[in-house]
Amino acid sequence: MGTKKNFVLDTNVILHDYKCLDHFQENDIYIPIVVLEELDKFKKGNEQINFNARQFVRELDDIVTDKLFTEGVSLGENRGRLFVLAKSVFPKEMEEALLSKKPDHLILGSALSLSKKDPETKTILVSKDVNLRIKACSLGLTAEDYITDKVDNFDVFEKESTEFSDVEPEKIDALYASPKGIDIDEFSFRSDVNPNDCFILKSNRASVLAKYDAADRCVKRVEKTRAFGIEPRNAEQTFALNLLLDDNIKLVAITGRAGTGKTLLALAAALQRHEEYQQILLARPIVALANKDIGALPGDAQEKVAPYMQPLFDNLNVIKHNLSYQGSEVRIIDQLQREGNLIIEALAFIRGRSLSNTYFIIDEAQNLTPHEIKTIITRAGEGTKMVFAGDVHQIDSPYLDMQSNGLAYMIDKMRGQDIFAHINLVKGERSELSEIASNLL
Repeated sequence: MGTKKNFVLDTNVILHDYKCLDHFQENDIYIPIVVLEELDKFKKGNEQINFNARQFVRELDDIVTDKLFTEGVSLGENRGRLFVLAKSVFPKEMEEALLSKKPDHLILGSALSLSKKDPETKTILVSKDVNLRIKACSLGLTAEDYITDKVDNFDVFEKESTEFSDVEPEKIDALYASPKGIDIDEFSFRSDVNPNDCFILKSNRASVLAKYDAADRCVKRVEKTRAFGIEPRNAEQTFALNLLLDDNIKLVAITGRAGTGKTLLALAAALQRHEEYQQILLARPIVALANKDIGALPGDAQEKVAPYMQPLFDNLNVIKHNLSYQGSEVRIIDQLQREGNLIIEALAFIRGRSLSNTYFIIDEAQNLTPHEIKTIITRAGEGTKMVFAGDVHQIDSPYLDMQSNGLAYMIDKMRGQDIFAHINLVKGERSELSEIASNLL
């Protein structure tokens, strides 16, 4: 147990994780009164942050007493105490540096005042707002990001497929000859692979794409296959399509920069397996860009979200263009859409539903929080397969980064499970221009 500290929480920490009070061990937690006022603005709505605001207030209501504003309320054995800072303060040194008394600055003022009132105990402002943390540092106050759900190992989003060299040629020949594969114990790298890991095996005369099937404890060959007119163009896409078509793998994460084929492959695989599922759902979170609020768009709810869903329709059109116009596969796509078995809509419309026998693709998953990812996955009923696709280098949410977004968190926590697989796509296949732009800009 280290030296006890005082942690002052910003509003965005609570909106990010309503269970955040559970993660500060023996340290005391302080909530400025302006934070409660800001939470009140978020209580109405159907988004995850609205749920988090309501849930936090409910939990706070269970422990609220007069002591919350004076001596604090104990959070449990070997835990600190919770305080509410009832007065909003704006110290003189802040008046010289900051012009307005907006909520962020009042939170900062509360933390600064606490640090002076209790100089023997280190006071730390916890915020997911980089600008506020910088302002805190400029005033001599320690500030940190909320790191509870951050992942350390994010190099998996950079590397290409793992290669194992110096494999005996006879084993590679055996993989080509045996569809059942070879026992993992026959390979020296057995301790370096997780269930459903994909890799390239090389000998001095041949190579083979392979996957570790944990259920059979075998290394199996991965063959190049087509799905609804879409053919993989590199090793990683071949691996991805194999994982997407495997009904035994219930949760798949596909990462990669723009143009690597994440969503296109997932949609093609879903269409290929349409007979095995009652419906195919494609969804993505709505993250407004350039300060454009969804409420400013005309029309009903479906018409408002249509511009945000257009990239999913674009992928569907790519698949159609790769098929014969009069072919049976195009007719299948049209029939699925007509009967409501192929649905493209905003993620907000899907929350709260129980999804059974569904092939569910979530695009732009890097813009989801860890709690949102958990909420979505727990919607899965019997026979459902979920695919999360995203680029952790392209995050639009202001309070998420490569280490704290829900997609990275899910991959970190689910690694090693028999029903989970992750593949990182590295080579752009959209166009030469797209590949150059992704790498250089």
